[in-house]
Amino acid sequence: MNKSWQVWPAVLLLGCTMAQGSVQTLTSSEQPTSVLELYTSQGCSSCPPAEKWLSSLTQSPDLWKQVIPLAFHVDYWDYLGWQDPFANQSYSARQRAYARSGGTRSVYTPGFVVAGHEWRGWFQNQPLRLPEQQKAVGRLQLSLDDNQVEVAFKPEQTPPKGLTLYVARLGFGIDTQITNGENAGKTIKHDFVVLSLQQVSAVSDNHWRTKLHKDPRGERQAVVAWLGASGNPAPYQAVGGWIDQ
Repeated sequence: MNKSWQVWPAVLLLGCTMAQGSVQTLTSSEQPTSVLELYTSQGCSSCPPAEKWLSSLTQSPDLWKQVIPLAFHVDYWDYLGWQDPFANQSYSARQRAYARSGGTRSVYTPGFVVAGHEWRGWFQNQPLRLPEQQKAVGRLQLSLDDNQVEVAFKPEQTPPKGLTLYVARLGFGIDTQITNGENAGKTIKHDFVVLSLQQVSAVSDNHWRTKLHKDPRGERQAVVAWLGASGNPAPYQAVGGWIDQ
């Protein structure tokens, strides 16, 4: 079940990959990049159509430039007879944090969050519309050298206090045969799967450094980084792109 979607024209380009020897550099625009979060589970019979729709965004010219999709697999349906291999309790906790902060009304799957706010338009076959004409917050730049990650943020306005960096490795083109639970007998294709998520403290003002967790799953992979303020799961600024292979 493919669903149409629509975004507004980009103000500036973001997510561009530039080769510098073995180093990849990804740079956002000054305006906030919208993060599209899907909370899903292989144990949920309603989730495969949502994941199929999310997979269609791999072909969008706006990918990484205007929108960064993330598929967080939650663990609270594992008891139904199938344990999701991508599920992580921290992803479930992130979804609950949205409910506590008022970003969403409840916790369910499939559940969409766009730019920090619940989006139910997918259920009505509505096009995805991203926030337009947002005030510039600053450029976020990520450098990836093998698995070494360095991130710098150049703010355009005073940022929230205590910004924390989150770094995720994403997997694409992953097929899973489900043998039990609500999706028994189905083969589900996954894209934008969050394979690992790291929370990184700053090493100095607006600079972060970490080593990207290794995970070989997926025909192709990407890296995404975003900044978040304390007590608010909504991304403040984000950048992402394909990992050169």
